[in-house]
Amino acid sequence: MKDRDGLERVTVDNPNITIGQLKTLIQAQLQIPIHNQTLSTNQNLLLAKSPADLQSFSDMANPNTLLSSLNLAHGSMLYLAYDGERTVPGAPSVSPAGSFGRKMTMDDLIAKQMRVTRQETPHCDSVSFDRDCANAFQHYVNESLAFAVKRGGFMYGTVSEEGKVEVNFIYEPPQQGTDEVLILMRDSVEEKAVEAIAAGLGMRKVGFIFTQTVMQDKKDYTLSNREVLQAVELHAESELKEWVTAVVKLEANEDGAADVHFEAFQMSDMCVRLFKEGWFETEIGQDVDPKLSIMKKEVVVGGKDVKEVDNDFFLVVVKILDHLGPLSSTFPIENRNNP
Repeated sequence: MKDRDGLERVTVDNPNITIGQLKTLIQAQLQIPIHNQTLSTNQNLLLAKSPADLQSFSDMANPNTLLSSLNLAHGSMLYLAYDGERTVPGAPSVSPAGSFGRKMTMDDLIAKQMRVTRQETPHCDSVSFDRDCANAFQHYVNESLAFAVKRGGFMYGTVSEEGKVEVNFIYEPPQQGTDEVLILMRDSVEEKAVEAIAAGLGMRKVGFIFTQTVMQDKKDYTLSNREVLQAVELHAESELKEWVTAVVKLEANEDGAADVHFEAFQMSDMCVRLFKEGWFETEIGQDVDPKLSIMKKEVVVGGKDVKEVDNDFFLVVVKILDHLGPLSSTFPIENRNNP
């Protein structure tokens, strides 16, 4: 049951009861008089501002209607508006305003409905890397940069009708990397040239790839909050639902030696939505745990209102494959600090 005070549970022993009997249970369990209750299966009930608005929600107005006839079952969500004042057990005291209790802003209502959950299924079936382009990227990071500073690039390739992404070349824009921050100094003229070359090859931009440093390997996260912000910004900019974010890092193998490891993700739909709507706090303080993304307003995670969200909630794992692509080149890769 969701009302102006948040999410509350009403226990019903017999599923074959009427709406009138349910209201009696609500009165007993939530201390809301029957004559003050308005019930509906429509969440817009919580936005009603006047008695006239409430009367327009009539789907549960008849007290003799059986709940079973409304296709309600265990775990179903109902919405409750009520007139008057009450004390919610365990809740802080509030000063009611107006005939409908505590005055809530639209932001309050949106925040109560903004639930951050894990997205289990990506929009792309898999991502396959051309072996040569993947090797050219990781070899420079491993041999020349020793994974001491971050490095990134845009992945170009194709997307099949089944959502299979193929990466055939990586464009590394002008950039500056440190052990924790990657700054892309994007050149619009250069990027347009890359887009034109890709289009001529029947390809397009399909994702973002970046490296984590050896210092980050000691941290307890998959992606840091800075990496989440950068990845979701580029994902949102792309407008491609199959957009892939790839991470390259060193990992210790069974023999204690370090192997280069590729991982691929999509930023979840909720993550992209939160970014587009300006929920993310983009100024990250030095004392903030890197495995947590900070929200400007509270969201609901696991039934709790929080401003800190574990970054893993925003990541959807993508299967990685490899292939031998159609391109080969002996030209040196630009925007690198070659000796």
